[in-house]
Amino acid sequence: MHFSIPETEVRSSENGSSYVAYNIHVNGVLHCRVRYSQLLGLHEQIKKEYGSNVVPTFPPKKIFTLTPAEVEQRREQLEKYMQAVRQHPLLGASELFNSFLRKAQQETQQIPTEDAALDICLSNGQKVTVNILTSDQTEDVLDAAAVKLDLPDDLVGYFSLFLVREGVDGNLTFIRKLQDFELPYVSITSLQSSDYHIILRKSYWDMAYDGDVMDNRVGLNLLYAQTLSDVERGWILVNKDQHRQLKSLQEKGSKKEFIHLGQTLKYYGYLKFDPCITDFPEKGCQVIVSAGNNELNFHVKLPNEQMKEGSFKVTRMRCWRVTSSQVPISNGTTNPCNSTKCEAKLELAFEYLMSKDRLQWVTITSQQAIMMSTCLQSMVDELMVKKSGGSIKKMLRRRNNGSIHRSDSQQAVKSPPLLDSPDPSREQIVKLSVSIILSSFWSLDIKLKKTKLNSVSLRGISASNSANDISGDDFHGNYAFEGIGDDDLSISTTKLSQWPVV
Repeated sequence: MHFSIPETEVRSSENGSSYVAYNIHVNGVLHCRVRYSQLLGLHEQIKKEYGSNVVPTFPPKKIFTLTPAEVEQRREQLEKYMQAVRQHPLLGASELFNSFLRKAQQETQQIPTEDAALDICLSNGQKVTVNILTSDQTEDVLDAAAVKLDLPDDLVGYFSLFLVREGVDGNLTFIRKLQDFELPYVSITSLQSSDYHIILRKSYWDMAYDGDVMDNRVGLNLLYAQTLSDVERGWILVNKDQHRQLKSLQEKGSKKEFIHLGQTLKYYGYLKFDPCITDFPEKGCQVIVSAGNNELNFHVKLPNEQMKEGSFKVTRMRCWRVTSSQVPISNGTTNPCNSTKCEAKLELAFEYLMSKDRLQWVTITSQQAIMMSTCLQSMVDELMVKKSGGSIKKMLRRRNNGSIHRSDSQQAVKSPPLLDSPDPSREQIVKLSVSIILSSFWSLDIKLKKTKLNSVSLRGISASNSANDISGDDFHGNYAFEGIGDDDLSISTTKLSQWPVV
């Protein structure tokens, strides 16, 4: 999840006095407004609970009223603080941090705690209405939906709640997976649009786990509905003969056989994103990206109208990063953005091992960039657990906001802030924040020169070759990362643990 504080507001309190509110955005969308004093209170609680040596630096109090420049400085400091807490493997997953965000979200939207009915959509369009409290968190709502569906407790973790937007053509755009620091009722209500829905969908990638789900009647029905829906919307590719076979199995009510046949088809279990722009193989190419089978699949339309398709395996990605920027909409000025003159621009960029000795950055410009990054992260999490012989059930149930608990040698590495876009010719941006995820367990030593970097985290696994990779080049063995840098940034790496080629 990407945390930012892109702007501030001067608001009036109940006694008529004014104060500065800091707008916390998650994945580019307003989550809550908080005062400095509220964040200071959170900081003091975290420090008391976990010790001052664990807590990131918090911007100090000021005796006198802040000038506009000082407000902006504090905004930047608070943004870095929130990102640092969120990325910390202990603090970011703490109930103290999550409950603060839930309470702040509820107060911001001014929705009181009371009984409410919430519709949860299934893949086949059916709606399940659950009776909850408006203050119930995501896990509570998921559990309520499971009870209503009669889904066993040990299978609940195989599914997640997703926020989606329905287009005029009926197509669904996946916005994000709902997190434990948000209140689903408040999140959907605050959007004030009937186009948005909460949908229940499986939250794992490896089809080997389908067997666990299909052993249960309810799990089988949910997985069948999702497979059928993905076929009907064209996410799973079928030819005429396969379509005929699927239709026959559907008419017979042979749900397991339908799923088994679906598992043999192209893009089974993939999540498809809206059309967007990429710089691979040429800058400005239109592309449809799909995530699944431990890869990002590209269906690219070249400038000469030629279509190309290829896949980038997550095991060959050295690192990836999400860049969120506030870009002027019309006037093109370089003055600081405000909420009325700027729009968010999101990019996912990953460094890919094209061949044995060649790494290349590939950039995707899409409003779903953070969702793509979340998919990559969860694929890596699954690979890590599977390789270590861990329990997928425990991982899925304990996965907190997209992260799993790791041993000390596998924890996310905190690094100082800010990295620029891999494309030096991009338009100038006003505010920039980045998350980096590295392949293999490496310690990062970043020395800042001219470039700024907001946030860095460590994730992942080493590179391997695949016949399906878009590069088509072979690579054997682990890839050793030497000190890689550019004019603005120097990076050195230290191996923390060995990760076998997969």
